[in-house]
Amino acid sequence: MSLLKTVAASHNNVDNNMLPSTPGKLKPEKYQPYNHYMIHRLRLSKLTLWSSIFLAFILFFFILSPPSPSPAANRRESWGGHHWEKRVTKSACRNSDSGFTVLVTGAAGFIGCHVSLSLKRRGDGVLGLDNFNRYYDQNLKRSRQKVLSRADVFVVEGDINDAALIRKLFDVVHFTHVMHLAAQAGVRYAMQNPHSYVHSNVAGFVNLLEASKDANPQPAIVWASSSSVYGLNSKVPFSEKDRTDQPASLYAATKKAGEAIAHSYNHIYGLSITGLRFFTVYGPWGRPDMAYFFFTKDILKGKQITVFEAADGGTVARDFTYIDDIVKGCLGALDTAKRSTGSGGKKKGPAQFRIYNLGNTSPVAVSELVRILEKLLKVKAKKKVMVMPRNGDVQFTHANISRAHRELGYMPTTDLETGLSNFVKWYLDFYSPSTKNPASSSSSSW
Repeated sequence: MSLLKTVAASHNNVDNNMLPSTPGKLKPEKYQPYNHYMIHRLRLSKLTLWSSIFLAFILFFFILSPPSPSPAANRRESWGGHHWEKRVTKSACRNSDSGFTVLVTGAAGFIGCHVSLSLKRRGDGVLGLDNFNRYYDQNLKRSRQKVLSRADVFVVEGDINDAALIRKLFDVVHFTHVMHLAAQAGVRYAMQNPHSYVHSNVAGFVNLLEASKDANPQPAIVWASSSSVYGLNSKVPFSEKDRTDQPASLYAATKKAGEAIAHSYNHIYGLSITGLRFFTVYGPWGRPDMAYFFFTKDILKGKQITVFEAADGGTVARDFTYIDDIVKGCLGALDTAKRSTGSGGKKKGPAQFRIYNLGNTSPVAVSELVRILEKLLKVKAKKKVMVMPRNGDVQFTHANISRAHRELGYMPTTDLETGLSNFVKWYLDFYSPSTKNPASSSSSSW
């Protein structure tokens, strides 16, 4: 109908265009009805031809162009199917009857990668999950993924908020344990993107707990809390019995919320849950947003680094904990975790609920951290000392690890200079301009 209207309109335009704009000034030609009819038919034929060509072009474009995939179609392409399930089950296959079958979330992250490798080496079945977000360099995460792949650990690319994916994983594999390390990290970034912390650290955690409580049998869960939950607590060293209701950052608040949520799922559904409060973890393959990491980068580039001090001139110190010691604590928590008591979402008895500090229990001033890096890098740092801003950071952290030592056998053995020496060796190797495949060249760092 629209095409007919267009033709009709064009017909009227043709007739109108044949008349002078100011009648009477032109001598009218002798009327010839046959010529007028032929001219009109010719112009109408041209219009019909071009309209047909245009419509044919549109039809050709839509017929040959593939339809845009829906979000669901994209999701199906990234996970699911026989080949995908085969990779999942192979990765989760344990090498002994006494071994665990562990889902490690955040497997391409710093701690998650180290924990996954250690579990796999001792014979446990390990399946990784990571969304490879852009919070920091994705190339580093992909390199960790390559190292995991060579160790036969498959990392499923997906988000813990994807309920369908999580339930699919639980359908394909009967996990004995979940090591939940996926989270939106970083204290300062929470001021820029607060929603990402609630999305990942709260909503994502609930989604994982929902799938876990509905599983049959239910897995035991070990998850990463943070030393940041101690917030403005001034009593040191920090003990698991201390108050944690004064978070100094949104990141800390989401971790504290996670502890409360974990307790409720433990109480209502019988999930065995262990929370680990990590204290400033560092080492090879670490996070670029951590001070020791970007200090190293900037010192080598000759850039100025900012060293914070307290408003009263006091020292800013951290309980730096080497990654190998943290891994031992994670494995100790898994090994001592008791079974969940629920089945299919129904609690059948009291379940284990624990919280542990995992630190080095030996705080070191940030100024000392810089001195050690200068020594190892053989470069003098250009320092700018500033008062710590009100961005959620705290002046000091110090872990009381007596409970973890007593119940998990946790005992850190790596001092800061030894740990930083290992990190610097890895850093220089990984970021060497001559390194074509950093993931393979740095495999010895594991």
